Amino acid sequence: MPNPLHAAHYADAALQRQVTIVENVPVAEQTYRLRFGCPELAARILPGQFLMLRLERNDPLIGRAFALYQTLDSASGAPWGVEVVYWVKGKFTQELAHCPPGQSLMVWGPLGNGFPADPIAHLILVAGGIGQTPFLSLAAEFLGRRRYGEPARSVPLARHVTLCYGARRAALFAGVEDFQALGVDVRLATDDGSRGHPGRVTELLPPLFENTELPMRVVACGPEVMLRAVAELTAQENVPCQVSLETPMACGIGICFSCVTRVKDQEGGWDWKRTCVEGPVFDAERIVW
Repeated sequence: MPNPLHAAHYADAALQRQVTIVENVPVAEQTYRLRFGCPELAARILPGQFLMLRLERNDPLIGRAFALYQTLDSASGAPWGVEVVYWVKGKFTQELAHCPPGQSLMVWGPLGNGFPADPIAHLILVAGGIGQTPFLSLAAEFLGRRRYGEPARSVPLARHVTLCYGARRAALFAGVEDFQALGVDVRLATDDGSRGHPGRVTELLPPLFENTELPMRVVACGPEVMLRAVAELTAQENVPCQVSLETPMACGIGICFSCVTRVKDQEGGWDWKRTCVEGPVFDAERIVW
């Protein structure tokens, strides 16, 4: 088992920069899309990795973690900017929602391990709440629409990508059109029945598992109770599953140990792993739920 303190897990590839907001607009109820320019970060970051943003003030003092939503290219085709999508919940995001274009932020990243580039014919994405945010870039990569990393990594194309996206009500869905524009098969579920399937997003999975023509892999991001349910369903069907954890973070670089989660080891026990450096993506079967 790799040593969790090995330098491979450190944030050595991360950079810290002062960036300028280009756009900060609402895209759904309580949800905003933030764009800023940072060519170095845009060139390096991979789907599933995240970055830390900090307002240039002492309150709130620490930064917050945001998943990569998408990178942006200049007219010449070179990466120049980064997009994140966030839900307004606490003090930080409330302050961030009022930041206008031209305001500066501190950013450090790319951070975390990101999603692997392992080949799969049918990639199934399961998102709850704001959990769709790390999936747009992943879908774009597996459908051959964009490449990421420096140098750009090569990913075998999937034949089909499905997004199962759940929210409490229809007004909270953010970015559905972005996924559809890529050619993703989008399936929606709402708790109140206002759009799509009336019920839990996990109820969208069994019909997909009935189609065994294509090898499939599930990737999930959202509330822990949803992730646990997805892990149980995929284990029953013997479908490989990865989860991207939304564990709150303080530093993002593995120093503070505030984002630990229990992960099974090869000896049958478990140990604490830092979501920010050993994750945020883990094999679902290894998580001690």
